[in-house]
Amino acid sequence: MYKKVLVPVALDHSDSLKAALAVARLLSDDGAVVTVLNVIEQVPGYVDMYLPESHSEVRKSEVEIELEAELGSVLDAKPVVVSGRAGSAIVDYAVKHEFDCIVIASHRPGLADYFLGSTAARVVRHAPCSVHVIR
Repeated sequence: MYKKVLVPVALDHSDSLKAALAVARLLSDDGAVVTVLNVIEQVPGYVDMYLPESHSEVRKSEVEIELEAELGSVLDAKPVVVSGRAGSAIVDYAVKHEFDCIVIASHRPGLADYFLGSTAARVVRHAPCSVHVIR
């Protein structure tokens, strides 16, 4: 069905990674590209000024290593780490790299999600492609 599938994942909720990858494989054509994306939230400027200059690069390297470890022996998925606000960064990455589909895990919404909106809800509202939400 799809040639380019994006699977955003939060490493603190990595238990949903296997389920999301399984759905991504079901939706993928033969030879499809599956990209696993993790977004590092940006540190506010008033905090960033007290951190070493190399903090962002070091944190990105640590997250890349952790993401690769989570993927383990999964050879057909490409790990990518970007920084920004999760909902916006996922949609921007999907637009920039012309993905056909996004497979994103979502938790059961709580009261705060109705006012603020979850990352999955933001992606569903703003993505330029099909979005499959799994729970």
